[in-house]
Amino acid sequence: MPFKKKVLVFTATYNEVENIHTLINKIKKFNPQVDILIIDDNSPDGTALVIKTLKKKFKNLYLIIRKKKNGLDSAHKLGYDYAIKKKYDYLITMDADLSHDPKKINDFIKNLSNFEFVIGSRYMKGGRCLMKGKRLLLSKYGNLIIKKILNINLTEFTTSFRGFNLKRLNKFNLNKVKTKGYSFFMGTVFEVYNRGYSIREIPIIFKDRTSGVSKIPKMEIFRTFKNLFILFFKKNL
Repeated sequence: MPFKKKVLVFTATYNEVENIHTLINKIKKFNPQVDILIIDDNSPDGTALVIKTLKKKFKNLYLIIRKKKNGLDSAHKLGYDYAIKKKYDYLITMDADLSHDPKKINDFIKNLSNFEFVIGSRYMKGGRCLMKGKRLLLSKYGNLIIKKILNINLTEFTTSFRGFNLKRLNKFNLNKVKTKGYSFFMGTVFEVYNRGYSIREIPIIFKDRTSGVSKIPKMEIFRTFKNLFILFFKKNL
């Protein structure tokens, strides 16, 4: 049954040539009605060439190529502005490395009819995180620390698998989020919550990437904790 809402699925890419073909095909398989926007930071591995080829197959697949690697936060802000400009009802964002299951997109769409913001959680009942070792520990306990310090009753703050009801978030814009890098995702939840918008968590299974290389630099851990305390003081001023 066709969706009554105009939905845009967004992802940002940098060197995802091994994953992007599968991701796009899976999104269209499970949700053929949605539009897809990809912002590629001029990937040297040819990611954009794969997307351009698939554009011949999928007419509602859109590609923006930036001249250089400008950061994940700025890509999401550009995608958000694009969705507003093109008058989409819902925006759903996700990773391009197949860690997020496109089958769950329909769950986001259903929940966005009642909530302004929907976030996929690995750590609520029914969710799972399939990362291992140090990465799993950092993610799991990092989210617990964020919950405690910001005093926000959620189990997930850092995944990019999330949905925005753009019509009901009419006084919000991602450009209001000042945290950079991967801290941007935590900062977005903070800003949405502080402005009193309704938030819904839904369980997701997070799969660790099997192809390509993780883009998260080790210094990002320290940046996240620095930004966490900046948000704490902002909240308590």
